[in-house]
Parts: sequence; structure tokens; C-alpha cells
Amino acid sequence: MGSAVVVVTDSTAYLPPGLAERHGLTVVPLQIAVGGTTRDEGDISTAEAARALKEWHPVTTSRPAPQRFADAYKAAAASGAREVVSVHLASAVSGTVEAARLAAEDAPVPVRVVDSGTIGMGLGFAALSAAAAAMAGGSADDTVAAATRRAGLTRSLIYVDTLEHLRRGGRIGAAATLWGSALMVKPLLEITGGGIAPLEKVRTSSRALARLEELAVAEAGDRRVDLGIQHLAAAARAETLAARLRRRVPRVQDLYVGEVGPVIGAHVGPGMLGVVIAPHL
Repeated sequence: MGSAVVVVTDSTAYLPPGLAERHGLTVVPLQIAVGGTTRDEGDISTAEAARALKEWHPVTTSRPAPQRFADAYKAAAASGAREVVSVHLASAVSGTVEAARLAAEDAPVPVRVVDSGTIGMGLGFAALSAAAAAMAGGSADDTVAAATRRAGLTRSLIYVDTLEHLRRGGRIGAAATLWGSALMVKPLLEITGGGIAPLEKVRTSSRALARLEELAVAEAGDRRVDLGIQHLAAAARAETLAARLRRRVPRVQDLYVGEVGPVIGAHVGPGMLGVVIAPHL
């Protein structure tokens, strides 16, 4: 017999290997098309997608089919779950929440779908908080509240080498693209209102990365926080930033470093570096 509440999330949470399994999380993959072939995220390497992006080949992404969620909800019910909480990336950037809600209508157990309003490890930390509440014996209400509170406290800061990938994918407006390209500035972005928005512009990549570090340190303050350092084809930058933040953030608990998958990578492009600051509840 499993937990009374099972938590489902999607592959854009980009949890480190083994973490979803240890927390009893079910992960439903989004899809990505490279060179006309569509596959589940996880069946295509990030390196392959990054190579296609560097060569400016078309790379597109799509939400899971509602049937994929329906199958996950049926499996949860078969394992003994009485309710499901399904926590997903922001509806402002993906139709994943809509697909989950369609599947929930005919699920064999009640399903609560949560729009996290964020992406990447911002979603990952929300899903982990939900799973912790469920594993502690919490109700579906408790589990939803844990996910919602953690997502609301979390801040995601992003550096990209260019806004062109976000513009091509329709994830940032033309005006913002012009803002990023003026005078060859390097843009810093944030997740706000469920979408990706400009935060600051800096003249060089080295200054932008230093500013990203300063913003992360200020956001963490003296709170007890978890940190997620995410990148695309920028492992050395990510490891350097992680080491500096571990020294400078006084109450950092868990710190994860990893590469984003191709679904998010297709929209941010190689060179991306992000920091997720997730205070504890």
C-alpha cells in the first residue's frame, strides 16, 4: 500500500537523478522535436538538443498528451492512492496544466492540479515539498498547500547569452528582445507572473554572471534555503557559481547543480545559467 496521496509532476522539474524515486514522485515527460522527429524528454540528450540549437536548427517542444496523465493517475490509484496532486510548470508557458486537468476529469480518484507558476527547479522544489507533505501523511489539501507555498516563496533568476531562442519560441516579446540586443548587452531575466521577464541588462557576460551571484545572495539573505543551479552547455560556469554561493549563503541546506533538459533548453539556448532560491516553509 502506497501513500494515500500520490504526487505527480513533469519532466521540466529537472530533479537530480534518483530524487523523484526517493520521494515517491511520478514524472510525466514533455516532448521535443528535433529534425522532424518527436521524442519524450529523456529519450533525447541535452547535448544533442544544444548542438541543434547552436547550429540554429528548428527545435520545438510540446506538452504531454492528456492520456499520459490519465495513465499516471490510473497507476497511482492502482498503487492504493486515494487522491492525486499533480504539480506542473507554469500554464503561461506551456499547456501541460491544461492536459493534466483534462485527464483529471475522468481519473479513477480525485486529482488536484497545481499550476506552480514557475519552471525548472522552481517547480522541482515545489514538487518535493508536496511529496514531503504526502509522505508525512498529509491530506490532499496539505499537499497542495505545501506546493503552492513553496512555489510562492521561490525566486528564479536566469542569465542567457541571447534572447533570440526565447523570441523564436514565443516565450518573450519582440520589445524585450530589442531590449536585450541593444548595445550587445547581456540580459538577466526572472520568472514572474508565471512567465519569463527582463530583470536587468549588463554590458558583458562576466559582469552579468557576477550580478547574478549578487542577486542570489541578496535574495537568500539569512533565511534557510535550498538552491538549484541550472545550466545549458555551461557546466564550468555552474560549478563555479555553486561553489561561490555555498560559501556566501550562510544557511544553504540542499544545493543541486544540473543541466536543464532539452524542453527548457530549446527556449533559453546554450550558455544559459540560472539560480533558483527556494526558502524553507
